[in-house]
Amino acid sequence: MLISVLSLTTSFAMTREPLWKEGAPGAKGSEPKDIPTLDFYPAENGNGVAVVICPGGGYGGLASGHEGKQIAAWLNENKVMGIVLEYRHSGRGYRNPAPMQDVQRAIQTVRARAAEFGIASNKIGVLGFSAGGHLAGTAATKFTAGDSNATDPIAKLSSRPDFAILCYAVLSFGQKGVTHFGSQHNLLGADASEELIKSFSIPEQVTRDTPPTFLWHTDEDTGVPPENSINYYNACRKYKVPAELHIFAKGHHGVGLGLSIEGTKNWSTNCISWLKAMKFIP
Repeated sequence: MLISVLSLTTSFAMTREPLWKEGAPGAKGSEPKDIPTLDFYPAENGNGVAVVICPGGGYGGLASGHEGKQIAAWLNENKVMGIVLEYRHSGRGYRNPAPMQDVQRAIQTVRARAAEFGIASNKIGVLGFSAGGHLAGTAATKFTAGDSNATDPIAKLSSRPDFAILCYAVLSFGQKGVTHFGSQHNLLGADASEELIKSFSIPEQVTRDTPPTFLWHTDEDTGVPPENSINYYNACRKYKVPAELHIFAKGHHGVGLGLSIEGTKNWSTNCISWLKAMKFIP
């Protein structure tokens, strides 16, 4: 479903909560920059599906407007609950593992509160743009089954998303001509070991347990070339993970919904069709 720019700017119900009630692990203080948050956008007459949204920003900032709130609005138009994750990043003084900890905790939190939100605990997805796509890919490949011995009930639950949506995502690390090195350096540091870099090159982390994935990119993206999505798609094929990839002709990096770009604007409609075909959306 395509929605107008006007509807994307219309205010709708949102509540913000800290991701970690007792403070995030490794927090360097108690200022706003040290407190990752979740913005909850419930869908009217929801269909039981929820998506954790990871805005891009090169792991140095967050594009929480066109890659956050607007995406929640689009999901709401399709009766899907959107949850925007304001995760820690280098611009706030944090590198690995803080972003990964935040996205894993976000999925666990939504799963723990599924009944409260009126969603199915097995229909919780993750969506990310650019470096946020890398974080979403991290969630899809480096998840935890949960700690059965934890005293925190949220930590007992799996952080594996049931599906992933990766939008012009930074995925391959350590590859000249493919990698967005700004994102890599912001996450891992400029002097990261080859072993660490490889462990966060997401296509290499795909296994048979990776959830179904929808990917899209543009051919004109020079900031994060489409080979990032192609590499992940090929890894999914190798391990027989259901995946769908779209590469559109037009659009620079960071277009969000891309409503003004012919062809590319159809990614959102294609994505909803894929979710229906995969039986996540009825």
